Amino acid sequence: MANAGAKAFKDRVVNHLNQVAPVTARAMFGGYGLYCEGLMFALIAYETLYFKVDAVNQSRFTEADMGPFTYHRNGKAMAMSYDQLPPSVYSDLGLLHDWVEASVGAARRAKR
Repeated sequence: MANAGAKAFKDRVVNHLNQVAPVTARAMFGGYGLYCEGLMFALIAYETLYFKVDAVNQSRFTEADMGPFTYHRNGKAMAMSYDQLPPSVYSDLGLLHDWVEASVGAARRAKR
């Protein structure tokens, strides 16, 4: 079960994202999966927000010098296809809307 700080962070993020898209959250593996249009397009881990990336939207995260979510498995670091969202994007609702749509698109393409 997530601690109170992690839950409060998740609630703030979901409330903020709901200004640009209908976002819901589900607890998973000590963090949260964030969903829009029934697709997991983002995740929260260790009170950090990550958005889904693929070949189409990866460059914007690379240009912002944002890295992927990683976890350790059998002593090795494993990267997932979710990169940390730049704070400047989070604070600009117009940009945030665009990045949410791009990550929902990445989630849609991954589902195919």
